[in-house]
Amino acid sequence: MTDFRSFRAIAVGVLVTLLAACSSQVGNPAPPRVVTPAELPQRSSTIVVPVSAKLADLERGLNQRTPKTLWRIEKRGLLCVPPKRVKLFGKKLKVTPSLHCDIVGHVKRGRIRLSGSGATLLITMPVAATIRAENVGGIIRRETATGSAIVRASATLSIDRRWSPTAKVRIAYDWTEPPGIDFLGQRIKFAGKADDKLEAVIAGLERDLPKELARIDLRNRLDGVWRQGFTSVMLNRERPPVWMRITPRSLGFGGYRIVGDRLEMTLAAEALTETFVGDRPPDPVPTPLPPPSRQPGPRGLRFFIPVLADYEQLQPVVERALAKLAKKRQIVLTGVGPVDATFGKVTIYATDNNHLAVGIVASVKARKTSLVATKGEIWLSAIPYNDANSQLVRVKDLQIAGRTDSTGVNLLFALFENSSVRDSIREALVHDFVGDYEKVLTAARGAIAERREGDFILSADVSRVDNGLIKATGQGLFLPVEAQGEAQILYRPRRPPAR
Repeated sequence: MTDFRSFRAIAVGVLVTLLAACSSQVGNPAPPRVVTPAELPQRSSTIVVPVSAKLADLERGLNQRTPKTLWRIEKRGLLCVPPKRVKLFGKKLKVTPSLHCDIVGHVKRGRIRLSGSGATLLITMPVAATIRAENVGGIIRRETATGSAIVRASATLSIDRRWSPTAKVRIAYDWTEPPGIDFLGQRIKFAGKADDKLEAVIAGLERDLPKELARIDLRNRLDGVWRQGFTSVMLNRERPPVWMRITPRSLGFGGYRIVGDRLEMTLAAEALTETFVGDRPPDPVPTPLPPPSRQPGPRGLRFFIPVLADYEQLQPVVERALAKLAKKRQIVLTGVGPVDATFGKVTIYATDNNHLAVGIVASVKARKTSLVATKGEIWLSAIPYNDANSQLVRVKDLQIAGRTDSTGVNLLFALFENSSVRDSIREALVHDFVGDYEKVLTAARGAIAERREGDFILSADVSRVDNGLIKATGQGLFLPVEAQGEAQILYRPRRPPAR
């Protein structure tokens, strides 16, 4: 009897040893690996493009174009003084004769000055009239009169479909000294005759002001801005390298406005902003400058930037957590009792349906008998998640990814179904993106704060940042961040080097 028991014990030991040896490579199949990169949505942005000119330069041009003498007056045989009549015996009798005269003279202007605020350009031009009444009724040979006016005009500036400037000028003036002659107890006024001529002056301003604006060479400047807008901007240099590609779509006219001593035309370039991770994308092919759009769209720059955690960053964290758990020797499996576990290499990658695949090499041995032991690799799956605008990422639904009927694997399954083991893995997979988040945003802000392309400078300021929900991608755990702010392109020619 003793020999039979000894034989049975030896047989069981050999069987378990063989089973353990056979199970040294046991495990469940690895989930399929997802290798597709992170895809970032496209955003439509509106970048402000101010083009400005000094009012002093426009003033100088208008003063050169506008003649000093605005017009000359020469009227012969005009009725200068009507006859005086009195009523006597029911009839009106003429007691003074009609006096005719010749009116000659000229009107000259002073310096034209430009000012204004907002969308209104103000034009101020002093006017001085010198008028002579000659051969007044054959009685007086000559009388001279002077008068002055401040001509004020407001101009509304715009552009046409070919980016050529236009102007609509409205006059508002008053004579501070209406020209006239005191004669025979009455005032002979010539203001009305002079006023008629001011319409021609205004017509001249409407003609000359656009010509001066055209000297800014707006279309060629804008063509340069437009073509250089088709570019890519590096937002982050590493971990990961990130590029924002800008593709202008339309250029909207936002109107003229007076800012201090400058006349500024505000445009809004609507552009497609795309984010790429990795190598610099090819620059988009420039298109010809389009006609001005009257509806430039909402103002502001919008783009996505990824915050990425490589799976290689997570793997050692899980390895350390499991090693710490194994060192405590407090794992108890149902139906087996206390066990000693050893955890080895951890592999993490993205799998289907936004899941993480977590592979862990482990060995487990029952403490009551050294013959009950299993070694292999178990694959788990989990769903990474975070709350909106939270950079703290956790996992849920951590479970074994598929099972087999192998008896040798069951002990490993039991190990990874243990609550302490599962909790250690789950806590190790928690990742706080705050440090990476701030680093990436700091790099992005620096990249777009000021970027020169030829004579133009793209500058932007990020005013709002929102992050979305975590995604498991082929490149790592991907946290999409949307940045919004104000952006503008300034015309700032390079200065030639000093000799």
